[in-house]
Amino acid sequence: MKTTIPKEELVSSGHLACQGCGATLAMRYTLKALGPNTIYTIPACCWSVIDGPFPYTSLAVPLYHTAFETAASMASGIKAGLTIRGKGDINVVAWAGDGGTADIGIQALSGMVERGDNVLYVCYDNEAYMNTGIQRSSSTPVGAWTTTTPPPHFKKELKKDLVAIMVAHRIPYTATGCIAYPEDWIKKVEKAISIVGPKFLQILATCPPGWKISSEISIEVARLAISTRKWPLYEVTDGKYKFTRMIKKFQPVSDYLKVQGRFRHLTEEEIDVIQLQAEENWAELCAKAGIENEFAAQLAEYTEKVKAHHPQWFKVEE
Repeated sequence: MKTTIPKEELVSSGHLACQGCGATLAMRYTLKALGPNTIYTIPACCWSVIDGPFPYTSLAVPLYHTAFETAASMASGIKAGLTIRGKGDINVVAWAGDGGTADIGIQALSGMVERGDNVLYVCYDNEAYMNTGIQRSSSTPVGAWTTTTPPPHFKKELKKDLVAIMVAHRIPYTATGCIAYPEDWIKKVEKAISIVGPKFLQILATCPPGWKISSEISIEVARLAISTRKWPLYEVTDGKYKFTRMIKKFQPVSDYLKVQGRFRHLTEEEIDVIQLQAEENWAELCAKAGIENEFAAQLAEYTEKVKAHHPQWFKVEE
């Protein structure tokens, strides 16, 4: 059977990831798209451990381990040095988790894209600080348990929209991905490196211990994130939005939440609120992409339902 996924493997079997680790699949697929002509910068994150103990590495490309907040600035410096030496064709990638991107590293990332540096920044988003004990990040979704947001004080703030932040920087290319759809992701990585200038990609990477799921359903849960529209797949090229996977028959968000232990404490009313948020986010993306929202009626239905329950932990605007 013909496949669009490159056969070359640049991640070895000697890595130290947990079973079912989505971040490892994200790295594997990304390197398949990039090839060996690549240099990575990796700050403190799961991958600074997964890679293996110094001086060994499970990656077949050069990489630099950096301070937590400096993945983007380090990558910018490496790219500048390579360009001066006539080696500007080498792919330079800043690779970081959501904590090192949405929180600790966002200043360096903002500077990188504002300067127009020709670097690819990839955030593998497992939605918490998993490497240091599953603490809340600004990329943790509403309703999630973490060690710093235990029930009944689970996270009540909306997940930070990193793609929208990058679009506000007038970045030439940004997109989302998911480990359950490698072909979609590889195409986006290939497109990103074909564009001169700063590129930002964000891939949803399941984390069995952090999400409280069995390792064997890691991919299944990632698929549910897409089919419930909790994690839309789209790209933004020069400010123009485009879905790369449309959902014609969606599943309720509860199908995604109820298989994860980190959401086990939620009531039906609270799940209704999260469903509403997913509907509103999808409607907003449809408007940005200039297409008709086929689920507008469902959005109105969910809005009325949530207003009827009106949970105290989340205020719905009247």
